[in-house]
Amino acid sequence: MRHAFAQAVIPNPVIVVRNGREAVEYLAGNGPYADRERYPVPGLMLLDLKMPWMDGFDVLSWLRRQPRYRALPVVVLTSSKLQSDIEQSRLMGVYDYRLKPRDLAELVNLLVDIRKCWLVGRPSHFIEMAGDCENQDPADSSGGRSGPAAA
Repeated sequence: MRHAFAQAVIPNPVIVVRNGREAVEYLAGNGPYADRERYPVPGLMLLDLKMPWMDGFDVLSWLRRQPRYRALPVVVLTSSKLQSDIEQSRLMGVYDYRLKPRDLAELVNLLVDIRKCWLVGRPSHFIEMAGDCENQDPADSSGGRSGPAAA
C-alpha cells in the first residue's frame, strides 16, 4: 500500500490504522494518539466499510457526531457494490465512494485521482483505513462511482 502511495506521488503523511476502534482512538487523540506532532489530525480519511471491531458505518457515525470532524472529507474504499451501502454512505456525509482495485496499477490510478480530487491545494494529513473532479459537490458522495479503489 505504501508503495502505491509513493507511486501516486501523495505528498501528505499517511497514517494507517488496523480497525474501526483504532480509527476512533486515533481521531479522538486517545492514548498514544494524543501526540498530535506524531499523529496529526487528518485532512482526508480513506475508510473501508468492512473492518473489525467497528465497521466503517460505526466510524462514520462517531465521526459525524464530532464537531471537529463534521466537514472532514471521507472517501470510502470498499469491495461492496451494494446500493444500500452506497446510499447509507451518502446519507452519512461521505464525499466519495470507490471500489477496491484489482491490482497495483489500478490502485495507483485511484490514488492519483484521489490526490487530484481531494488533496491538491489542501495541505493536510492522510489517514487510511486501508474520476472527474471539476464539478465535485461534497454533499454528493458520488455513490454511483464504480472506479477502482483501495483498502
